[in-house]
Amino acid sequence: MKKILFIDRDGTIIREPSDEQIDAFEKLQFVPRAISSLAFLRQHTDYEFVMVSNQDGLGTDAFPEDTFWPVHNFILDTLKGEGVEFDDILIDPHFPEDNAPTRKPNTGLVEKYMNDPAYDIKGSYVIGDRETDRLFAENIGCGFLQVGDWDKVAAIAYGGQRTAEVQRTTKETDILVKVDLDGNGRCDIDTGLGFFDHMLEQIGKHGMIDLTVHTKGDLYVDEHHTIEDTALALGECLLKALGDKRGIERYGYSLPMDDCLCSVCLDFGGRPWLVWDAKFKREKIGEMPTEMFLHFFKSLSDAAKMNLNIKAEGENEHHKIEGIFKALARALKMAVRRDIYHYELPSTKGVL
Repeated sequence: MKKILFIDRDGTIIREPSDEQIDAFEKLQFVPRAISSLAFLRQHTDYEFVMVSNQDGLGTDAFPEDTFWPVHNFILDTLKGEGVEFDDILIDPHFPEDNAPTRKPNTGLVEKYMNDPAYDIKGSYVIGDRETDRLFAENIGCGFLQVGDWDKVAAIAYGGQRTAEVQRTTKETDILVKVDLDGNGRCDIDTGLGFFDHMLEQIGKHGMIDLTVHTKGDLYVDEHHTIEDTALALGECLLKALGDKRGIERYGYSLPMDDCLCSVCLDFGGRPWLVWDAKFKREKIGEMPTEMFLHFFKSLSDAAKMNLNIKAEGENEHHKIEGIFKALARALKMAVRRDIYHYELPSTKGVL
């Protein structure tokens, strides 16, 4: 079945000016990496390219067509010169108050694709920059890729979304973990342990990973099962989201925090191993026993099948462990980054 990239124009391929009209050549600027990313996708994928653009009042005195088409055709010619041609171009001229069925986020312009069984709409994407583009994708029933980083958009369109969900239920804990490795750092975390929540949030926020962790554990016994099982579920979810690991950087590194120097080096090489060099003088930080820090990272390493080498030095115990979690986040961000221009396993063995 055929798949489609429904691609917005203004704000996505070209920068959108303050008056929201590209009616003169001096207003024209291409969004960085848009052309090269589209050229890569055109060359290396089978997506059909369909431009879908709202052009408010096109053809009225406020936006005459003779100011629109010269610039628009120049955009198309420039893209064509780099190997980017569109299979269809759909432009709606209505104002928002017209409530036209053809104006995004309504789907009137693309229903011919939605109703054609030859197309895999669920496997298609809308690429855009606005909330209306996201709603447009929702109304179509396909994915949405928001332009902010064209390299990330191209990587997802080419290699697929790296999301995963793990539900882990035992007599001691009930855990739901969701990750999106190509997210924006959005977190929804509730483990029943405030300090543990704070540490897990560092992973999402500083790793640019969308992370959901909901843990119901037997805290009336102690914190052990909650922390250990959460680490196991998180590690399993990371491994699942990585998929075949093609194109990933594989390795990651470290950072300081105030009086502390924290080093977290990791390798998603498929061989779990933990080197732990961090000592804590306090029995607890918040509700979290410091003896569980090593246990957390050992369980995470085992479940994610990654090598972790962790070292921390300093005086402030809170800073020390928070620095470790932040360093882990930055290491993860580096290691999971995909290079679609070298889309192969980063291993001489040919397997990870």
